[in-house]
Amino acid sequence: MENKTFDTNMVVENKIKKSDVRWFSVDDEPFKIYGVWREGESYHRVPQPVADTISPGIKVMCTGTAGGRIRFVTDSPYVAIQVEYGRYELSQIITNLAMVGFDMYDGTRYAGAFRPDKNFAGGSLESVIDLPTDGAERLITINMPLYSEIKSLYIGVADGSKLAHAPDYKYEKPVVFYGSSITNGAAASRPGAAYEARISRELDMNYHCLGFGGLAKAEVEIAEYISTLDMSAFVYDYDHNAKTLEYLEETHERMFKTVREKNPDLPILMISRPNTCDTADARFEIIKRTYDNARAAGDENVYILRGTDFFGEYGNDCTVDGTHPSDLGFFFMAKGIAPVLRRMLEG
Repeated sequence: MENKTFDTNMVVENKIKKSDVRWFSVDDEPFKIYGVWREGESYHRVPQPVADTISPGIKVMCTGTAGGRIRFVTDSPYVAIQVEYGRYELSQIITNLAMVGFDMYDGTRYAGAFRPDKNFAGGSLESVIDLPTDGAERLITINMPLYSEIKSLYIGVADGSKLAHAPDYKYEKPVVFYGSSITNGAAASRPGAAYEARISRELDMNYHCLGFGGLAKAEVEIAEYISTLDMSAFVYDYDHNAKTLEYLEETHERMFKTVREKNPDLPILMISRPNTCDTADARFEIIKRTYDNARAAGDENVYILRGTDFFGEYGNDCTVDGTHPSDLGFFFMAKGIAPVLRRMLEG
């Protein structure tokens, strides 16, 4: 006999039952879009012509919106969204909310999530988050999905509510993060739980996420593209996607030199994988060799962190599968990286 008992608190209600909602495209004023930009029919993290030169995978994944944020100020008693998807992805180890959903912050306070239902099959999403009805003006940040493609996004607020520009970040010029699926946010439970988003809230820092699950190979083309970006710091960790020690050795210092050549004063942070494995020590030594060579050449704006130090005594218990961090793992990553980034940004 089928058991139809369920927890009603787990039911997702995506119908927007607001009679006074007014809709605005995020492509228009006063919304600020960070981490992605409109290109053609969707939002991108890498320009399509550049992505096409890197690899077939990046050609597709450049439309994933990891690190994308919408910021604005409003006194509305609720915020609603209407979303149209292009390509979308679901995962065995990552929640649907992280893959295709959005979450929202009121300042640095988590305010709720715009969640797909359990039978999500692409197309569109409507959802609403209620806020206190005290009339206060709130700085709203909406974090976009970690993996899926967004073709359009509309924000709904109560008719007559104030809408205004968000203030700039304290560090408005972005920190660029390049790396594997961990940099991409796998397996955070929701977009705002990824480690870069956590650091962004702590440091009031803009960032650009160039995490590409399984596809961060430090190719010459992506290194050259990153070297052209206007950034306040560069953080790279693609250890997991370097399948062999030899490949990591071949590409790690090459990427550093490519970025450094065009950015002689840029703070650069190198990180090794956070989880343990048989070759973790050897991999860290390869990464440290890049660091040591730079320091020996007189480079004083280079930094290094050993990723396996992040989880401490908890080790791989901070992951969902021995590789990808859980929310706890991302919390510890942010806790380990943020103080170093603060020093880098303060100069």
